[in-house]
Amino acid sequence: MLVAAAVCPCPPLLVPEVAAGAAPELDAARAACTDALGVLAASRPDRLVVVGPADSAGPEVYPRGARGSFRGFGVDVEVYLGADSGGADGAELPHGLAVGAWLLARTGWTDVPVDVIGVGEELSAERCAAVGRDVAARAGRTALLVLGDASACRTLKAPGYLDERAAPFDAEVGRALETADPAALAALDPGLARELKASGRAPWQVLAGAAGDSGLGGALLYEDAPYGVGYIVATWS
Repeated sequence: MLVAAAVCPCPPLLVPEVAAGAAPELDAARAACTDALGVLAASRPDRLVVVGPADSAGPEVYPRGARGSFRGFGVDVEVYLGADSGGADGAELPHGLAVGAWLLARTGWTDVPVDVIGVGEELSAERCAAVGRDVAARAGRTALLVLGDASACRTLKAPGYLDERAAPFDAEVGRALETADPAALAALDPGLARELKASGRAPWQVLAGAAGDSGLGGALLYEDAPYGVGYIVATWS
């Protein structure tokens, strides 16, 4: 059963070494992510399932010990899923899930088993929901760390340039996460999300499937669009 969820953005800029001199600009987002992971810890889960963007449609399952790297961003920083050193040959995390591994290491997640699932923008809403239902059906108390960004089209200098549909899309996502509304997340349009470069769509719809009618309550911890990209931090518990 799903007992709690934390929703966090996953730009590599959350890692201070990647952000370099701009790191203080995301201090509030980092603090909110830390608070969200604290809600997961307080739920006393038997396992943590991390769900985030993948390069393929997926679902892709990554083993404990899978490695992530930020060398592509010019810094020699490596992270590992649920382990101090890589024990999974050939398994390398996409950047979003690597940020998740960094968040877990930063907050000291070591005792609870960690499973990781990657879902991509081509995965249908129905398939995302099915993945979530499978996760929630596992025995024991399950917590979810859900990674993904909202639209990347909020300003002229945003990665996807300015799109007038971006702000309303992000506002609906923020409302759905704040009110723990699985139906609203399930109703997000994959095509629109793709056009707005919202990497969180598929992971959020996995959360919707996992939550079902669990009756969890939501809280919005952070919502902003630095660099023209929507970042949202929320908890369900």
